[in-house]
Amino acid sequence: MPTMLEQLRTMTTVVADTGDMNSIRAYAPTDATTNPSLLEAAAKMPEYQSIVDDVLRSARRKAGTSASSEEVSAAAFKTLAVAFGRKILEIVPGRVSTEMDARLSFDREKTIEEARDVIRQYDEAGISRERVLIKIAATWEGIQAAGILEKEGIHCNLTLLFGIHQAVACAEAGVTLISPFVGRILDWHKANTGKTYTGAEDPGVKSVTEIYRYYKKFGYSTQIMGASFRNLDEVKELAGCDLLTISPTLLSKLALSREELPRKLNPQSAKEFDVEKLPMDQQIFERMHAADSMAHEQLSDGIERFSKALESLEALLLRRTRELESD
Repeated sequence: MPTMLEQLRTMTTVVADTGDMNSIRAYAPTDATTNPSLLEAAAKMPEYQSIVDDVLRSARRKAGTSASSEEVSAAAFKTLAVAFGRKILEIVPGRVSTEMDARLSFDREKTIEEARDVIRQYDEAGISRERVLIKIAATWEGIQAAGILEKEGIHCNLTLLFGIHQAVACAEAGVTLISPFVGRILDWHKANTGKTYTGAEDPGVKSVTEIYRYYKKFGYSTQIMGASFRNLDEVKELAGCDLLTISPTLLSKLALSREELPRKLNPQSAKEFDVEKLPMDQQIFERMHAADSMAHEQLSDGIERFSKALESLEALLLRRTRELESD
């Protein structure tokens, strides 16, 4: 019997949810995705100090000797995610997701501006746009920004997605990929009900299953990538999803197990799902979002967490800039 990881690869694109390139090499995923928390963690690892230092030295050269340490570290911050992305693309055969500044999540125009700058950096490095996904929080403004970027040939991954209204809006905007957060949905329900959920009854699993069936029923091209897993059962229940982005810890468990892994999500059976198509505009989106306490709270919390991780990363870069300039 093949390992569970090998079985999963026959029905789902496996994506590594990490900024640690050693882990990416170990499990040979097709794609890789990072977020501000993962990027901050990777930047602290001694083995990646050279990437951070190279970015800081390049920022100093471009800024000139008169620039302050704060100006240099701020310039480096704008290029560090791409530096990690470029290194990751040397390992994976597919795509990397590079996340936009979470603090811009409700600013459509600034999100578009930042995304274009990130793609420009990849373009200048000779990396095809087909290998890059711009990762944007699934606010109404973020979704609209993604719709504009997609028309420019800039592919997007809409993250921090917790509700069907977000998923429908993303599909209608023509985004390439969405990332529903399975584990955070589970966390919220456990905290608010005191119940224990397992298997197919896991609220995060049920949410992704609903979105999968809806997309396949109505023929949307937007792909679904389950994310933020808390346990192996969640991964098993979503076998067959377009993509799954999985932490190194769970990838290790999949690679060590030879348990049979049956397919749970199938596009043909999903088309038989009995559901009506939802209309979607900003008013409907905002009404549905306000009515969905879990999605509303988790989106806000996710943006806040990622914003704090970015602030920590900025502080790290400033400290390292001063260390390099004091040598």
